[in-house]
Amino acid sequence: MRFPFIPRNEIFFDLFEESTRNLVRAANLLAELVDKWEDVTEKVRQITELEHHGDSITHRIIAQLHGTFVTPIDREDIAQLANRMDDVMDFIEGAAVAMLIYWVNRPTQRAKELADILVKVTDEVSKAIPRLRHHNQLKEIPEHCIEINRLENEADAVIRAALAELFRDQIEVADVIKWREIYEHMETAIDRCEDIADVLEGVMIKRA
Repeated sequence: MRFPFIPRNEIFFDLFEESTRNLVRAANLLAELVDKWEDVTEKVRQITELEHHGDSITHRIIAQLHGTFVTPIDREDIAQLANRMDDVMDFIEGAAVAMLIYWVNRPTQRAKELADILVKVTDEVSKAIPRLRHHNQLKEIPEHCIEINRLENEADAVIRAALAELFRDQIEVADVIKWREIYEHMETAIDRCEDIADVLEGVMIKRA
């Protein structure tokens, strides 16, 4: 049941947009890390700080959800969006931390390609999320979702090539284990962006 005469809490949109900005910063830092491979410890520390900030945003969203009677979109969609964005941040940090603790010599070309895709896909998420706030912009969400799906498919192709190279190029077993984990973190971060797109498309249909 809807109660149109009760003002809805718009703070959720503010928090979602803050979360996406956080994701974009983290993705760009990861791309800079693998591209230049300088000041590694400091960049990983910054990404970890962003992850902690992301956790704080997620907690605020969930706390707000518990204390709000009427929400601007369905409660389950709010929870899913918050959790999927938190997942993206967790896996970005996971990739960065793994490169640090495993003493990676230098990032691979495939890692750079995946980091570039992460930058693009989080940028699409950051463009799509603000459209939730404006009913007349909902129809523009699918174009971002289509691009997110395309980027996820592109990442799948990179991952397949990356794993094939690990086992084809007679790389040391320890390095295979390291890079397989790092690639999986990056791939999962991109996959969770596709999950966000799926939720957004569902919200658009409900609010159309």
